[in-house]
Amino acid sequence: MPQTNPAEPAGAPSPEARYRLSQAAQADILQILAWSSTQFGQAARERYQALIAAALRDIAERRDGPGSTARPELGPGVLTWHLRQSRARSTGGNVHRPRHFVVFRIDTDTVIVGRVLHDSMELRHHLDALSTWTS
Repeated sequence: MPQTNPAEPAGAPSPEARYRLSQAAQADILQILAWSSTQFGQAARERYQALIAAALRDIAERRDGPGSTARPELGPGVLTWHLRQSRARSTGGNVHRPRHFVVFRIDTDTVIVGRVLHDSMELRHHLDALSTWTS
């Protein structure tokens, strides 16, 4: 299903695999991509954007399968996916050391992405039980 939000990376998942980005996740992605561009250049930004898109596709297609880690300390039904797990399926070139987690949960037939956070962060300090999951 094609995504129209500019914060959502290009490369939508298959029609049967659905995800929704919260406002916080959209802001996280925009900030990550801006930082990548400033620090490493436009080509690196595009590689990271493609990697984020691959991760979102992977999560939407695999849901709570292999690669997803249950994180009960972050809330009921919360899972994480590290971007490094999607490197082989990214179409934008190699990102040598991806450093972000996608924090998500599953609501019926849709993956809800609450945040995209750096792996050095204490994740529980960046999740609000209510606002994290709203669009």
